[in-house]
Amino acid sequence: MKKTLLLAGAFVAALAMPSGAAHAAGEYLKPPLQDWSFSGPFGTFDREQLQRGFLVFRQACSSCHGLEYVSFRNLAEAGGPEFSTGQVEAFAAEFRIPDGPDASGEMFERPGELSDRWISPFRNEREAAAANGGKAPPDLSVMAKARTFERGFPWFITDMFTQYNENGVDYIAAFLKGFEEPPADMEIAAGNYYNPYYPGQIVAMPNVLFDGAISYTPEGANRPVAPETVEQYAKDVTAFLMWTAEPHLEQRKRIGFQVMLFLIVFAGLLYFTKKKIWGRLGEDGAPEFRA
Repeated sequence: MKKTLLLAGAFVAALAMPSGAAHAAGEYLKPPLQDWSFSGPFGTFDREQLQRGFLVFRQACSSCHGLEYVSFRNLAEAGGPEFSTGQVEAFAAEFRIPDGPDASGEMFERPGELSDRWISPFRNEREAAAANGGKAPPDLSVMAKARTFERGFPWFITDMFTQYNENGVDYIAAFLKGFEEPPADMEIAAGNYYNPYYPGQIVAMPNVLFDGAISYTPEGANRPVAPETVEQYAKDVTAFLMWTAEPHLEQRKRIGFQVMLFLIVFAGLLYFTKKKIWGRLGEDGAPEFRA
């Protein structure tokens, strides 16, 4: 009995400390679970958080990364950051959009419009790679759904019941906060950086988030609306990237709940219909005739 308890305790301890074990073995760390407003079957986006995340992306990420599948008009649509149309029009006008040909057959540039998509900071992938040490920064439109990590046993079983599917955002938030000095016995080439949450731990992307680097203080206000820390920046921009990857998340969950409710009611109607029809049969299967 004592031996069984010791083995069970060792098993639980092994599950509780995957990060430290992975770090010692030279593998990437498992990202810690975060609390997200959009998690669970009834989760929704925090509008203010999405707007702050947009600000972080615009100031810290957009110089290298694009949002190929996001149109400017999406920023004003319901279910997203919900900026005013005027705000989005002013932002779109800051971009120069290639267009044409004009009447003389020449290509030209014009201010961005609501119908335009977010323009990549580079003209093509080769230019992006040349400007970033040979590796083109990926587009971040669907990064929150593309990145994930294995949670292992027994969590993949419990995830089916808790509907946990925030692997991608947990990873991105941990990655953005994870830049640190490499271990003393690890050599890193110039232009590379150490991040224990990244597979292989060596990444070409530098740290872009620093405390106080991005202002959360609205014009005319005396204090910021949220902490101006790396922790907050990382979480806000990650929530924004979750929205770009799944802009109809709230609608999907709302329709899913309505469908489940319909199926429950429909199942109940089928049950009572069956009772009504087949309840006329006697024990021998013959119909009962009642006066």
